[in-house]
Amino acid sequence: MKGLVRAQRRPALFVTLSGMHAIQVIEQGRQPYQPCFDAMRDYTATRTSETPDQIWLVEHPPVYTLGQAGDPAHLLAPDDTIPVVQIDRGGQITYHGPGQVVAYLLLDLRRRHLMVRELVQDIEQAVLDTLAAYNLAAERKPGAPGIYLSDGPHQGAKIAALGLKIRNGCSYHGVSLNVQMDLNPFLRINPCGYAGLETVDMATAGATFAAAEDAGAGPLPVTAAQQPAIAQRLAAALCEVLAVREARAPVHGNAAAEAA
Repeated sequence: MKGLVRAQRRPALFVTLSGMHAIQVIEQGRQPYQPCFDAMRDYTATRTSETPDQIWLVEHPPVYTLGQAGDPAHLLAPDDTIPVVQIDRGGQITYHGPGQVVAYLLLDLRRRHLMVRELVQDIEQAVLDTLAAYNLAAERKPGAPGIYLSDGPHQGAKIAALGLKIRNGCSYHGVSLNVQMDLNPFLRINPCGYAGLETVDMATAGATFAAAEDAGAGPLPVTAAQQPAIAQRLAAALCEVLAVREARAPVHGNAAAEAA
């Protein structure tokens, strides 16, 4: 991606996109959900006008998360091995687990003159761009945040879930993209509150990629081995759409109010 500067630090990878307000992208690896949730809240609560915007790339052990106004009835068949965590994002219940890329967006919306609905649109566009790079056609659905396959045998299935919390004009939580994972835990819930909604991952949907080491080879199927590259591509796509939005954004008089 043009303008993308990488700097390796252990144990996390920091990626910064140059622009009016840089974004640091931090690869955190596999992290238990609760400490990550607490860290997001702490980061947001202690922000100042100088605090950098960040995107955290994470993979979680199996966990169900239930939104602030979520209905526990959407957990149809509890599993003693999968904890349920009540959190403060919007939306209903979803599942996180190995084989899924989670990107948490810790952004100062006021500083970016960014409205919440614009942020949602940008996150969805970044997921669409990422899926297109792996030869999957997908789409938005009005009134149902997230991304859904638009053709093929799994048409209409959800492949990415989205949920945010805005506090003092700053966002946290974010988006999850299913790469290659055990999809059975989704059968125990009404995903995002929708009964009967199929959930799919990139591997099951037939995502493919070109092998860089053999330009003459045909497309190869996406597996869990491509998850780090998919995470980095998603992060770059998020940085790019946000940078484009910021470059063309007027100073909204009501952006701060909507983001409050």
